[in-house]
Amino acid sequence: MSGRNPAPRRSYAGRSAEERRAERRERLLAAGLELFGTRGYAATSIERLCATASVSTRNFYEEFSGREELLTTLHRTVNDRAAEAVSAAYAQAAGADLATRVERAVRAFVTVTASDPRWARIAFVEVIGVSAGLEGHRLSWRGRWEDAMLAMIREAAARGEAVDRDHRLTMIAVIGAVNNLVHHWSARDQDVPLDAITAELTHLILAAVTTP
Repeated sequence: MSGRNPAPRRSYAGRSAEERRAERRERLLAAGLELFGTRGYAATSIERLCATASVSTRNFYEEFSGREELLTTLHRTVNDRAAEAVSAAYAQAAGADLATRVERAVRAFVTVTASDPRWARIAFVEVIGVSAGLEGHRLSWRGRWEDAMLAMIREAAARGEAVDRDHRLTMIAVIGAVNNLVHHWSARDQDVPLDAITAELTHLILAAVTTP
């Protein structure tokens, strides 16, 4: 947990201690995004994070127990943002056909997770193989995405737009394909338009859920 060494409550330069601490935390998150998303987690030391964020190591440990908690926070952030974007996009397309609903949801996910290659690297690469704890965190999010997709497909099946069967294994396969394709796009310096990535994933999902 963060906040192991509470900062003093003195005011400095018109800002409270809480405000200055929040600013330091944001700088550390920005440094983590930049360094983990470009150099990689394994190649980034706490000292490098602190130097990039212009904070002391003492300030670092006031916010995070170590690099892993910072990486976990960033991974949670990108997934939270993606989940909110997908939910909003899907809700806005509620009256449209299945192809449109899927395309809107996929576009929202890809835009959040892949429009910045640093976020894509954190979401799909850097969290793998770090520790059992972080793997549990990653799999928990994978389960949440699986449940969300299954809910959408069950709705489509109830409308007669998708095959009414157990799609759980299909969704596990689709999630793997989504993650790998987005990572492929990110690793190749985005030489394929995001529209093409969105279209391919939409086609894949529709084919998977509408084929008997």
